[in-house]
Amino acid sequence: MSEQTPWHLQPIAALDTETTGLSADQGDRIVEIGVVQFDQGEKVDTWGSLIDPECPLPKDTTRITGIRPEDIVGQPTFSQVADEFLRRIEGRLLVAYNASFDRAFVLEELGRASKSLPGGAIWLDPFILAKEIQRGQGNMKLVTVAKRLGIDLDAAHRATADAECAGKVLFALAADLPGELAELVDLQERWEAKQHAERAVWRARRPHGAAQQVMQYFDGHGPKNSLGPRYPHSDETDPVRHMFLRGTGRC
Repeated sequence: MSEQTPWHLQPIAALDTETTGLSADQGDRIVEIGVVQFDQGEKVDTWGSLIDPECPLPKDTTRITGIRPEDIVGQPTFSQVADEFLRRIEGRLLVAYNASFDRAFVLEELGRASKSLPGGAIWLDPFILAKEIQRGQGNMKLVTVAKRLGIDLDAAHRATADAECAGKVLFALAADLPGELAELVDLQERWEAKQHAERAVWRARRPHGAAQQVMQYFDGHGPKNSLGPRYPHSDETDPVRHMFLRGTGRC
């Protein structure tokens, strides 16, 4: 497709993962993956699979997703579906809500399978975009952002449903975004940097003891991070504050 084609008319693969925890680099694994393909803004295909994470399924995963230990018995490992996953996203813009989370898990699992993402893969993140476009309108849970845009999400925290919703949210935001892909990517990078800076300011203002407790969660030295709501899906939109509230029992 021509580089001049507006991004929303290009082939898109919206994806989502459900996982055993928050830290891909500390051994947490994917338990479900979904990919929804869009062509010229219309859904054309849906694919998803439960995944054997090759580790015990935490109770938090079942509580949030409804996926039970017995559901993953006999399911393929990620390595066994890796080629199919890559085929589904080949030649498409990649879309994920809070993309850094899903990307980290996908890269970790692909690495275990001795595979990699297609070269030059471009990620679009409706979470980053919605945080600016809907700034001040309330929390940034996917289901809430979608509701404000008139999009239904009936099966939150299941991979194909969340992936489809993320794609639809992105298209619904298109009227407030540049039409050219390069401009959109540049805008997303600037907004992401702004949001990171805002979180850094918040962290700097926290009392030393509270800040240390929060960072223990991220460094993996504090209590084990069970799945819990990923911060864009929770009532608290700041990930650091979300972890702090979980640690104090208020979230």
